[in-house]
Amino acid sequence: MGNLIIHKGMTLTDAQISEIERASKLPPVFDEDAPELSAEQLKRMAQAARLKRAARNKPVVSIRISPETLEKAKATGKGYTGFLSRLLDNAINDPELVSRSL
Repeated sequence: MGNLIIHKGMTLTDAQISEIERASKLPPVFDEDAPELSAEQLKRMAQAARLKRAARNKPVVSIRISPETLEKAKATGKGYTGFLSRLLDNAINDPELVSRSL
């Protein structure tokens, strides 16, 4: 079976599903491009991942906004809360906008 890119919503054939299931049971093959990592390397990678996640962690807050504003935000689509977070980040760093909003 050749290379296949699976896209969201794509239906796989029975043969493709069987191939994926078979491949999932194979052991990893290490080579010069993808060598096996030592326990210390894995430990350092896990620590780096934890630090990166902690840096991205944002506190959850509750605010009141008008129904119209919420409707407009939701109209931007999936991920509208991230959009609102970025919008607030940009707004709070704009001194003119901050002074107009006080």
